[in-house]
Amino acid sequence: MNQRPIIALDFPNKQEIEAFFTHFPQHESLFVKVGMEIFYQEGPAIVAWLKDQGHDVFLDLKLHDIPNTVERGMARLAGLGVSLTNVHAAGGIDMMEAGLAGLHKGTPTGARVPDLIAVTQLTSTSEAQMHRDQQILTSLQDSVLHYAKCAQTAGLQGVVCSAHEAKKIKEHTSENFIRLTPGIRPAGSAIGDQKRVMTPQNARKAGATMIVVGRPITQAASPYESYLAIKEAWEEQ
Repeated sequence: MNQRPIIALDFPNKQEIEAFFTHFPQHESLFVKVGMEIFYQEGPAIVAWLKDQGHDVFLDLKLHDIPNTVERGMARLAGLGVSLTNVHAAGGIDMMEAGLAGLHKGTPTGARVPDLIAVTQLTSTSEAQMHRDQQILTSLQDSVLHYAKCAQTAGLQGVVCSAHEAKKIKEHTSENFIRLTPGIRPAGSAIGDQKRVMTPQNARKAGATMIVVGRPITQAASPYESYLAIKEAWEEQ
């Protein structure tokens, strides 16, 4: 289990990330998430810079396209040296297999192949929305579980899910299958646009193996203190 909460660097530019990092000890190694906003603004250079700072990177671009395109895209991303990246499980088993093949092809000789996980249902999606907008008429939990099984069949290392589905996924996959959960909110904090949320302590108890936390840290008055409090709660037995 990863003991560091992954910090979502949902900032518009590198300058704001640099300002955010001034709240942290200079040499502390963090696990950070680079999403679409900052990657589309700064490009691959932001990943190289973060790695130079000693941080591990989860590249959260959620690739979803035809298998050939995803394979080629992942081959390019593999050279960035990220620890973790992802695709949308809705793209299907063939697409997920192609993404994994691309990572293996693009990883430099002797370097570690990034872990690949699949997004199941976004934590901002409610069951009613899934029924209405996606016309998936099973329960939301069954949809997430189905996607998790498909990801495992494709050879992926895990999935992105809400903590509410983590236990069921663990029961139907394996102990070491990654269950990365966004939608983490400390008790009493604002939910924002998330629907399926959970505290760090309860996420661990529910079977999550990694957590992603954004606004409760990045928008806190004291980001480092908030990070440490969430990390302590996450590590709580």
